[in-house]
Amino acid sequence: MTTTEVASFILLLIGAAFFFAGTVGLLRFPDVYTRLHALAKADNLGLGFIVLGLLLQAPGPATALKLVLIWLLALAASATVGFLIARRARQNGIVPWQAGDRK
Repeated sequence: MTTTEVASFILLLIGAAFFFAGTVGLLRFPDVYTRLHALAKADNLGLGFIVLGLLLQAPGPATALKLVLIWLLALAASATVGFLIARRARQNGIVPWQAGDRK
């Protein structure tokens, strides 16, 4: 294995770990707001590491540009959807979880 392949593998592994952490946060956190935070942060960072790992294996600049554009589109979509979900939850009277709350 070349150094590029090893670096790509490590970046892909880190990205998968962030996706896993986001999934755990989705399942374990107590309310919609903290779950949104876990998904938005961990999944966007995980996708960034995945894209970096794939960039090292990209056959040309056109493919690399497409990967970066896909990542930017996913960032924009995640921010937009997260905002809309949080706003709808707030409109429906769902209050953020407090440290003393029990569920």
